[in-house]
Amino acid sequence: MRFRNRVSAGQQLAKHLEPLRIDAATTVVLGLPRGGVPVAREVATALGAPLDVLCVRKLGLPGHPEFGMGAIGEGGVRVLDHALIERAGISADAIEAVERPERVELERRAQRYRGTRPPVSLSGLTAVIVDDGIATGGTVRAAIQVARAMGARRVIVAVPVAPANTVAQLRSEADDVVVLLVPPQFHAVGEWYEDFSQTSDAEVIVALAPVGGSAGSTRLVQIPLGSAVLEGSLEVPDDAQAIVVFAHGSGSSRHSVRNRAVARHLNEAGMATLLFDLLTEHEAADQSLVFDTELLAERLERVTAWVRADDQVRNLALGLFGASTGAGAALRVAAAPENDVQAVVSRGGRPDLAGDRLPAVRCPTLLIVGGADLPTRNVNEAAAAQLRCPHQTVVIPGATHLFEEPGALEQVARLAAEWFSVYLPSADGARPAESATTR
Repeated sequence: MRFRNRVSAGQQLAKHLEPLRIDAATTVVLGLPRGGVPVAREVATALGAPLDVLCVRKLGLPGHPEFGMGAIGEGGVRVLDHALIERAGISADAIEAVERPERVELERRAQRYRGTRPPVSLSGLTAVIVDDGIATGGTVRAAIQVARAMGARRVIVAVPVAPANTVAQLRSEADDVVVLLVPPQFHAVGEWYEDFSQTSDAEVIVALAPVGGSAGSTRLVQIPLGSAVLEGSLEVPDDAQAIVVFAHGSGSSRHSVRNRAVARHLNEAGMATLLFDLLTEHEAADQSLVFDTELLAERLERVTAWVRADDQVRNLALGLFGASTGAGAALRVAAAPENDVQAVVSRGGRPDLAGDRLPAVRCPTLLIVGGADLPTRNVNEAAAAQLRCPHQTVVIPGATHLFEEPGALEQVARLAAEWFSVYLPSADGARPAESATTR
């Protein structure tokens, strides 16, 4: 058994925590940054419970930082192993010297992830501490101590995967431990995920944002396509004039934290967004379908037809955002003779998968690639040479294929918002001149 990604792991974990739903009003789900937060979001959503981040920092023994002598949390919380400190002869000044930089880093992370929102109170509540997996358990043990010091009445640890010896140790410290997978041989958390790419700060911020946080409406939709039914999430800010439909990449889904990060940025810019699954859960397990660009393009075209029939968004200007193989599907749709797509943005995309349709694309197209992602840069440059529409290629220096580097995903979101703002009609319905530069 392996988990598809953190979102899928969170959804499976939530099913095992279903009994907590009846106590949602007295339960808080706490994600450990960074990788634990996307998992925690799925748990919190399923339980209907508040979600927050639990920032903790381990205090390492002077000279032997691998051994923890305590931990710190927000609000000045500090828990110490006084017996260990006494045995090691550690002075108060030495403890302060260790804590000082850790406190600065803790506060920086908390402010970065939560912004101006205050932390959720744990006083008298059940705290469900969630991570994407546990190896030695040092951080989770520190989190348990901090949660109790912050007033939690009950502490539950919930993770997708952990080794048996660590689980046994945690059971003596937490009130309950929920683990989906306890492998007989365990080397690293990442080996139990198909996609264990690094979670960025931007993804943590998006995961922590309240669902439907922008002014407007959010609704889950089902799009029937013959024997298949595609599920999606439609976000429509008040006074939206445009909608951007997302086509995700291979191995991803509407739950992609990267696409959700971009979508939230577009929502804040006043644009509606539709994130949906190009394939059903059963179909997504078939790799031949994941890379079937013609099928994905056909699905995307039918989804755009659904948009044009929906009373809420039918009159909005239409843009497409494609990632990885989804970019190839988006450009195929944009090349269709009767389409009304007015702008396309590709993130780390495979525009080459649009093949001989590329010269037929008429709408302004932005190709965003990572400077360190040489294979994708090469295929984008080759594809750009075939485009006859206004287009631009933007290379984000140092970024890899998934834009995991600090600030990289924020640049993608900003560039996409700027492109759609220019090339989708304004509030009065006027369409701007097509004057993009080609690079």
